[in-house]
Order: sequence, then C-alpha cells, then structure tokens
Amino acid sequence: MTRLRKLAGLSSVERLWLIKVALLLGMIRLGLRLLGFRTLWRLLSHARPTSVGGGAGRSDSAERIAWAVAVAGRYVLDDKPCLAQALAAHLLLVRRGFPAQLRVGVARGERGQVEAHAWVESDHRVVVGGSVTELARYTPLLALEAVAE
Repeated sequence: MTRLRKLAGLSSVERLWLIKVALLLGMIRLGLRLLGFRTLWRLLSHARPTSVGGGAGRSDSAERIAWAVAVAGRYVLDDKPCLAQALAAHLLLVRRGFPAQLRVGVARGERGQVEAHAWVESDHRVVVGGSVTELARYTPLLALEAVAE
C-alpha cells in the first residue's frame, strides 16, 4: 500500500516517466536474454540525441534519469539489475544530450569468486551503479560510449 501511495503522490509527468522507463528496462532485459550484450549494445549505442539537449534544471536531468531507472528497476528487474539499469541510463542520457560512458568492472568476492558490475558515468560522476567508494573495489575492464553518427 505504501508503494501505491508514493506512486499516487507523484505528478502525472513523473508517473508517465516511470512507466516509460519500466518498459525500457523490460525491453532491455529481454534484449539481453535474446540477443546478448554485444548485439544489444550495438543497437543501443547508435542512439542520437533528441532535439532537446541536456541542461541543468530540466525535468529529465541526469539525476532524474538515475532516480527513474532506480525506482523502475526495483519493480521490473531481478536480483542482478546492474547491466540492464546501466544500459537504460546510458541510452536515456545520450538521447537527452548528456555525455555518458558505460563501464564494466570486476572484483574478487568474499570467497574468491569473480564478481562483475556495470555502472554509468556522466561528466566524470557516477550516475547509476553505486558510489565512487563502492566502485573503487572493481577493476574497470570496459568503458563504452555511444557511436557518433
């Protein structure tokens, strides 16, 4: 019931934004399962900015995109959501004219197992995927940017 109250307390624009992001996350999750990361990245990385560029104070700021991806992700994704969230955030940032870099890193787990994690940076700040302190334990393996066309 609390979730419904929170959703009802949002503006209609925010609710619509969450629905759009939830649908995008669902499509990305399905794309990862059916196409794999490489093919899906190739498709998503050709995104072009919309006619509205990025800027401070806009309703679709980098922080607002991060909020929507995090909130919608709790309802749409399973227990390992980082790659789908990073792909969605990257796409949304690029489409709105923000610089974005998708990063993937690895770390050793408590029992010596390899753990992978994905996050997105924009203007040298982590937007989605954790804090700088949390990400310090990961050795970056991959840094991807959208393809300029």
